[in-house]
Amino acid sequence: MRVLVVEDHKRLAETVAAGLRDEGMAVDVVFDGQDALDHVALTRYDVLVLDRDLPGLHGDEVCKALAADRCPTRVLMLTAASTVADRVDGLGLGADDYLPKPFDFAELVARIRALGRRASVPLPPTLSHGDLSIDPARRVAFRAGRRLALTLKEFAVLECLLAAQGALVSAEDLLERVWDENADLFTTTVKTTIGRLRAKLGEPPLIQTVREGGYRIGEAR
Repeated sequence: MRVLVVEDHKRLAETVAAGLRDEGMAVDVVFDGQDALDHVALTRYDVLVLDRDLPGLHGDEVCKALAADRCPTRVLMLTAASTVADRVDGLGLGADDYLPKPFDFAELVARIRALGRRASVPLPPTLSHGDLSIDPARRVAFRAGRRLALTLKEFAVLECLLAAQGALVSAEDLLERVWDENADLFTTTVKTTIGRLRAKLGEPPLIQTVREGGYRIGEAR
């Protein structure tokens, strides 16, 4: 899942981002509303975690701009105001969910995951191909009954490939979906991760490489 955190309190923003990365999400951080709109224009985010009370371009204006553009990114609005009227107002601006501060981090994660599921094509709770299956919610993967010891990035790449249901997924798409904006586009990060993932999946090989095309799940031919 690709998430953009928009919060002018830098320490809070970085703390939230670090926690979400530990949950296996690819997270970018910006500190003002205009930068948020610029990022959304360039990158396909699943969820925008938006502080409502931003200086400069207010969070309300960000939310209205996204709604006017029919942006598919789901918006979770954060604010210190917690009355029912505030929540109704925020949702009326186009936000998909609303969470008052202070919040429990586990609830934040659960709400982001719920919005992420709504932002994409609905998928079954378990993704599988042959004797390989993964549970994205619990972040566990099995092949032939054997639990696989995958890193967060390896699991996220495997999830992307399985979700594509045999369609090609380019290295560029994997970089955008699994890594954040700090990833170097000219490194062998994706190739290296795919190599480790292949080794852990074992035989027979399941990940095909299509020259100048990308990767897909399918038995070797």
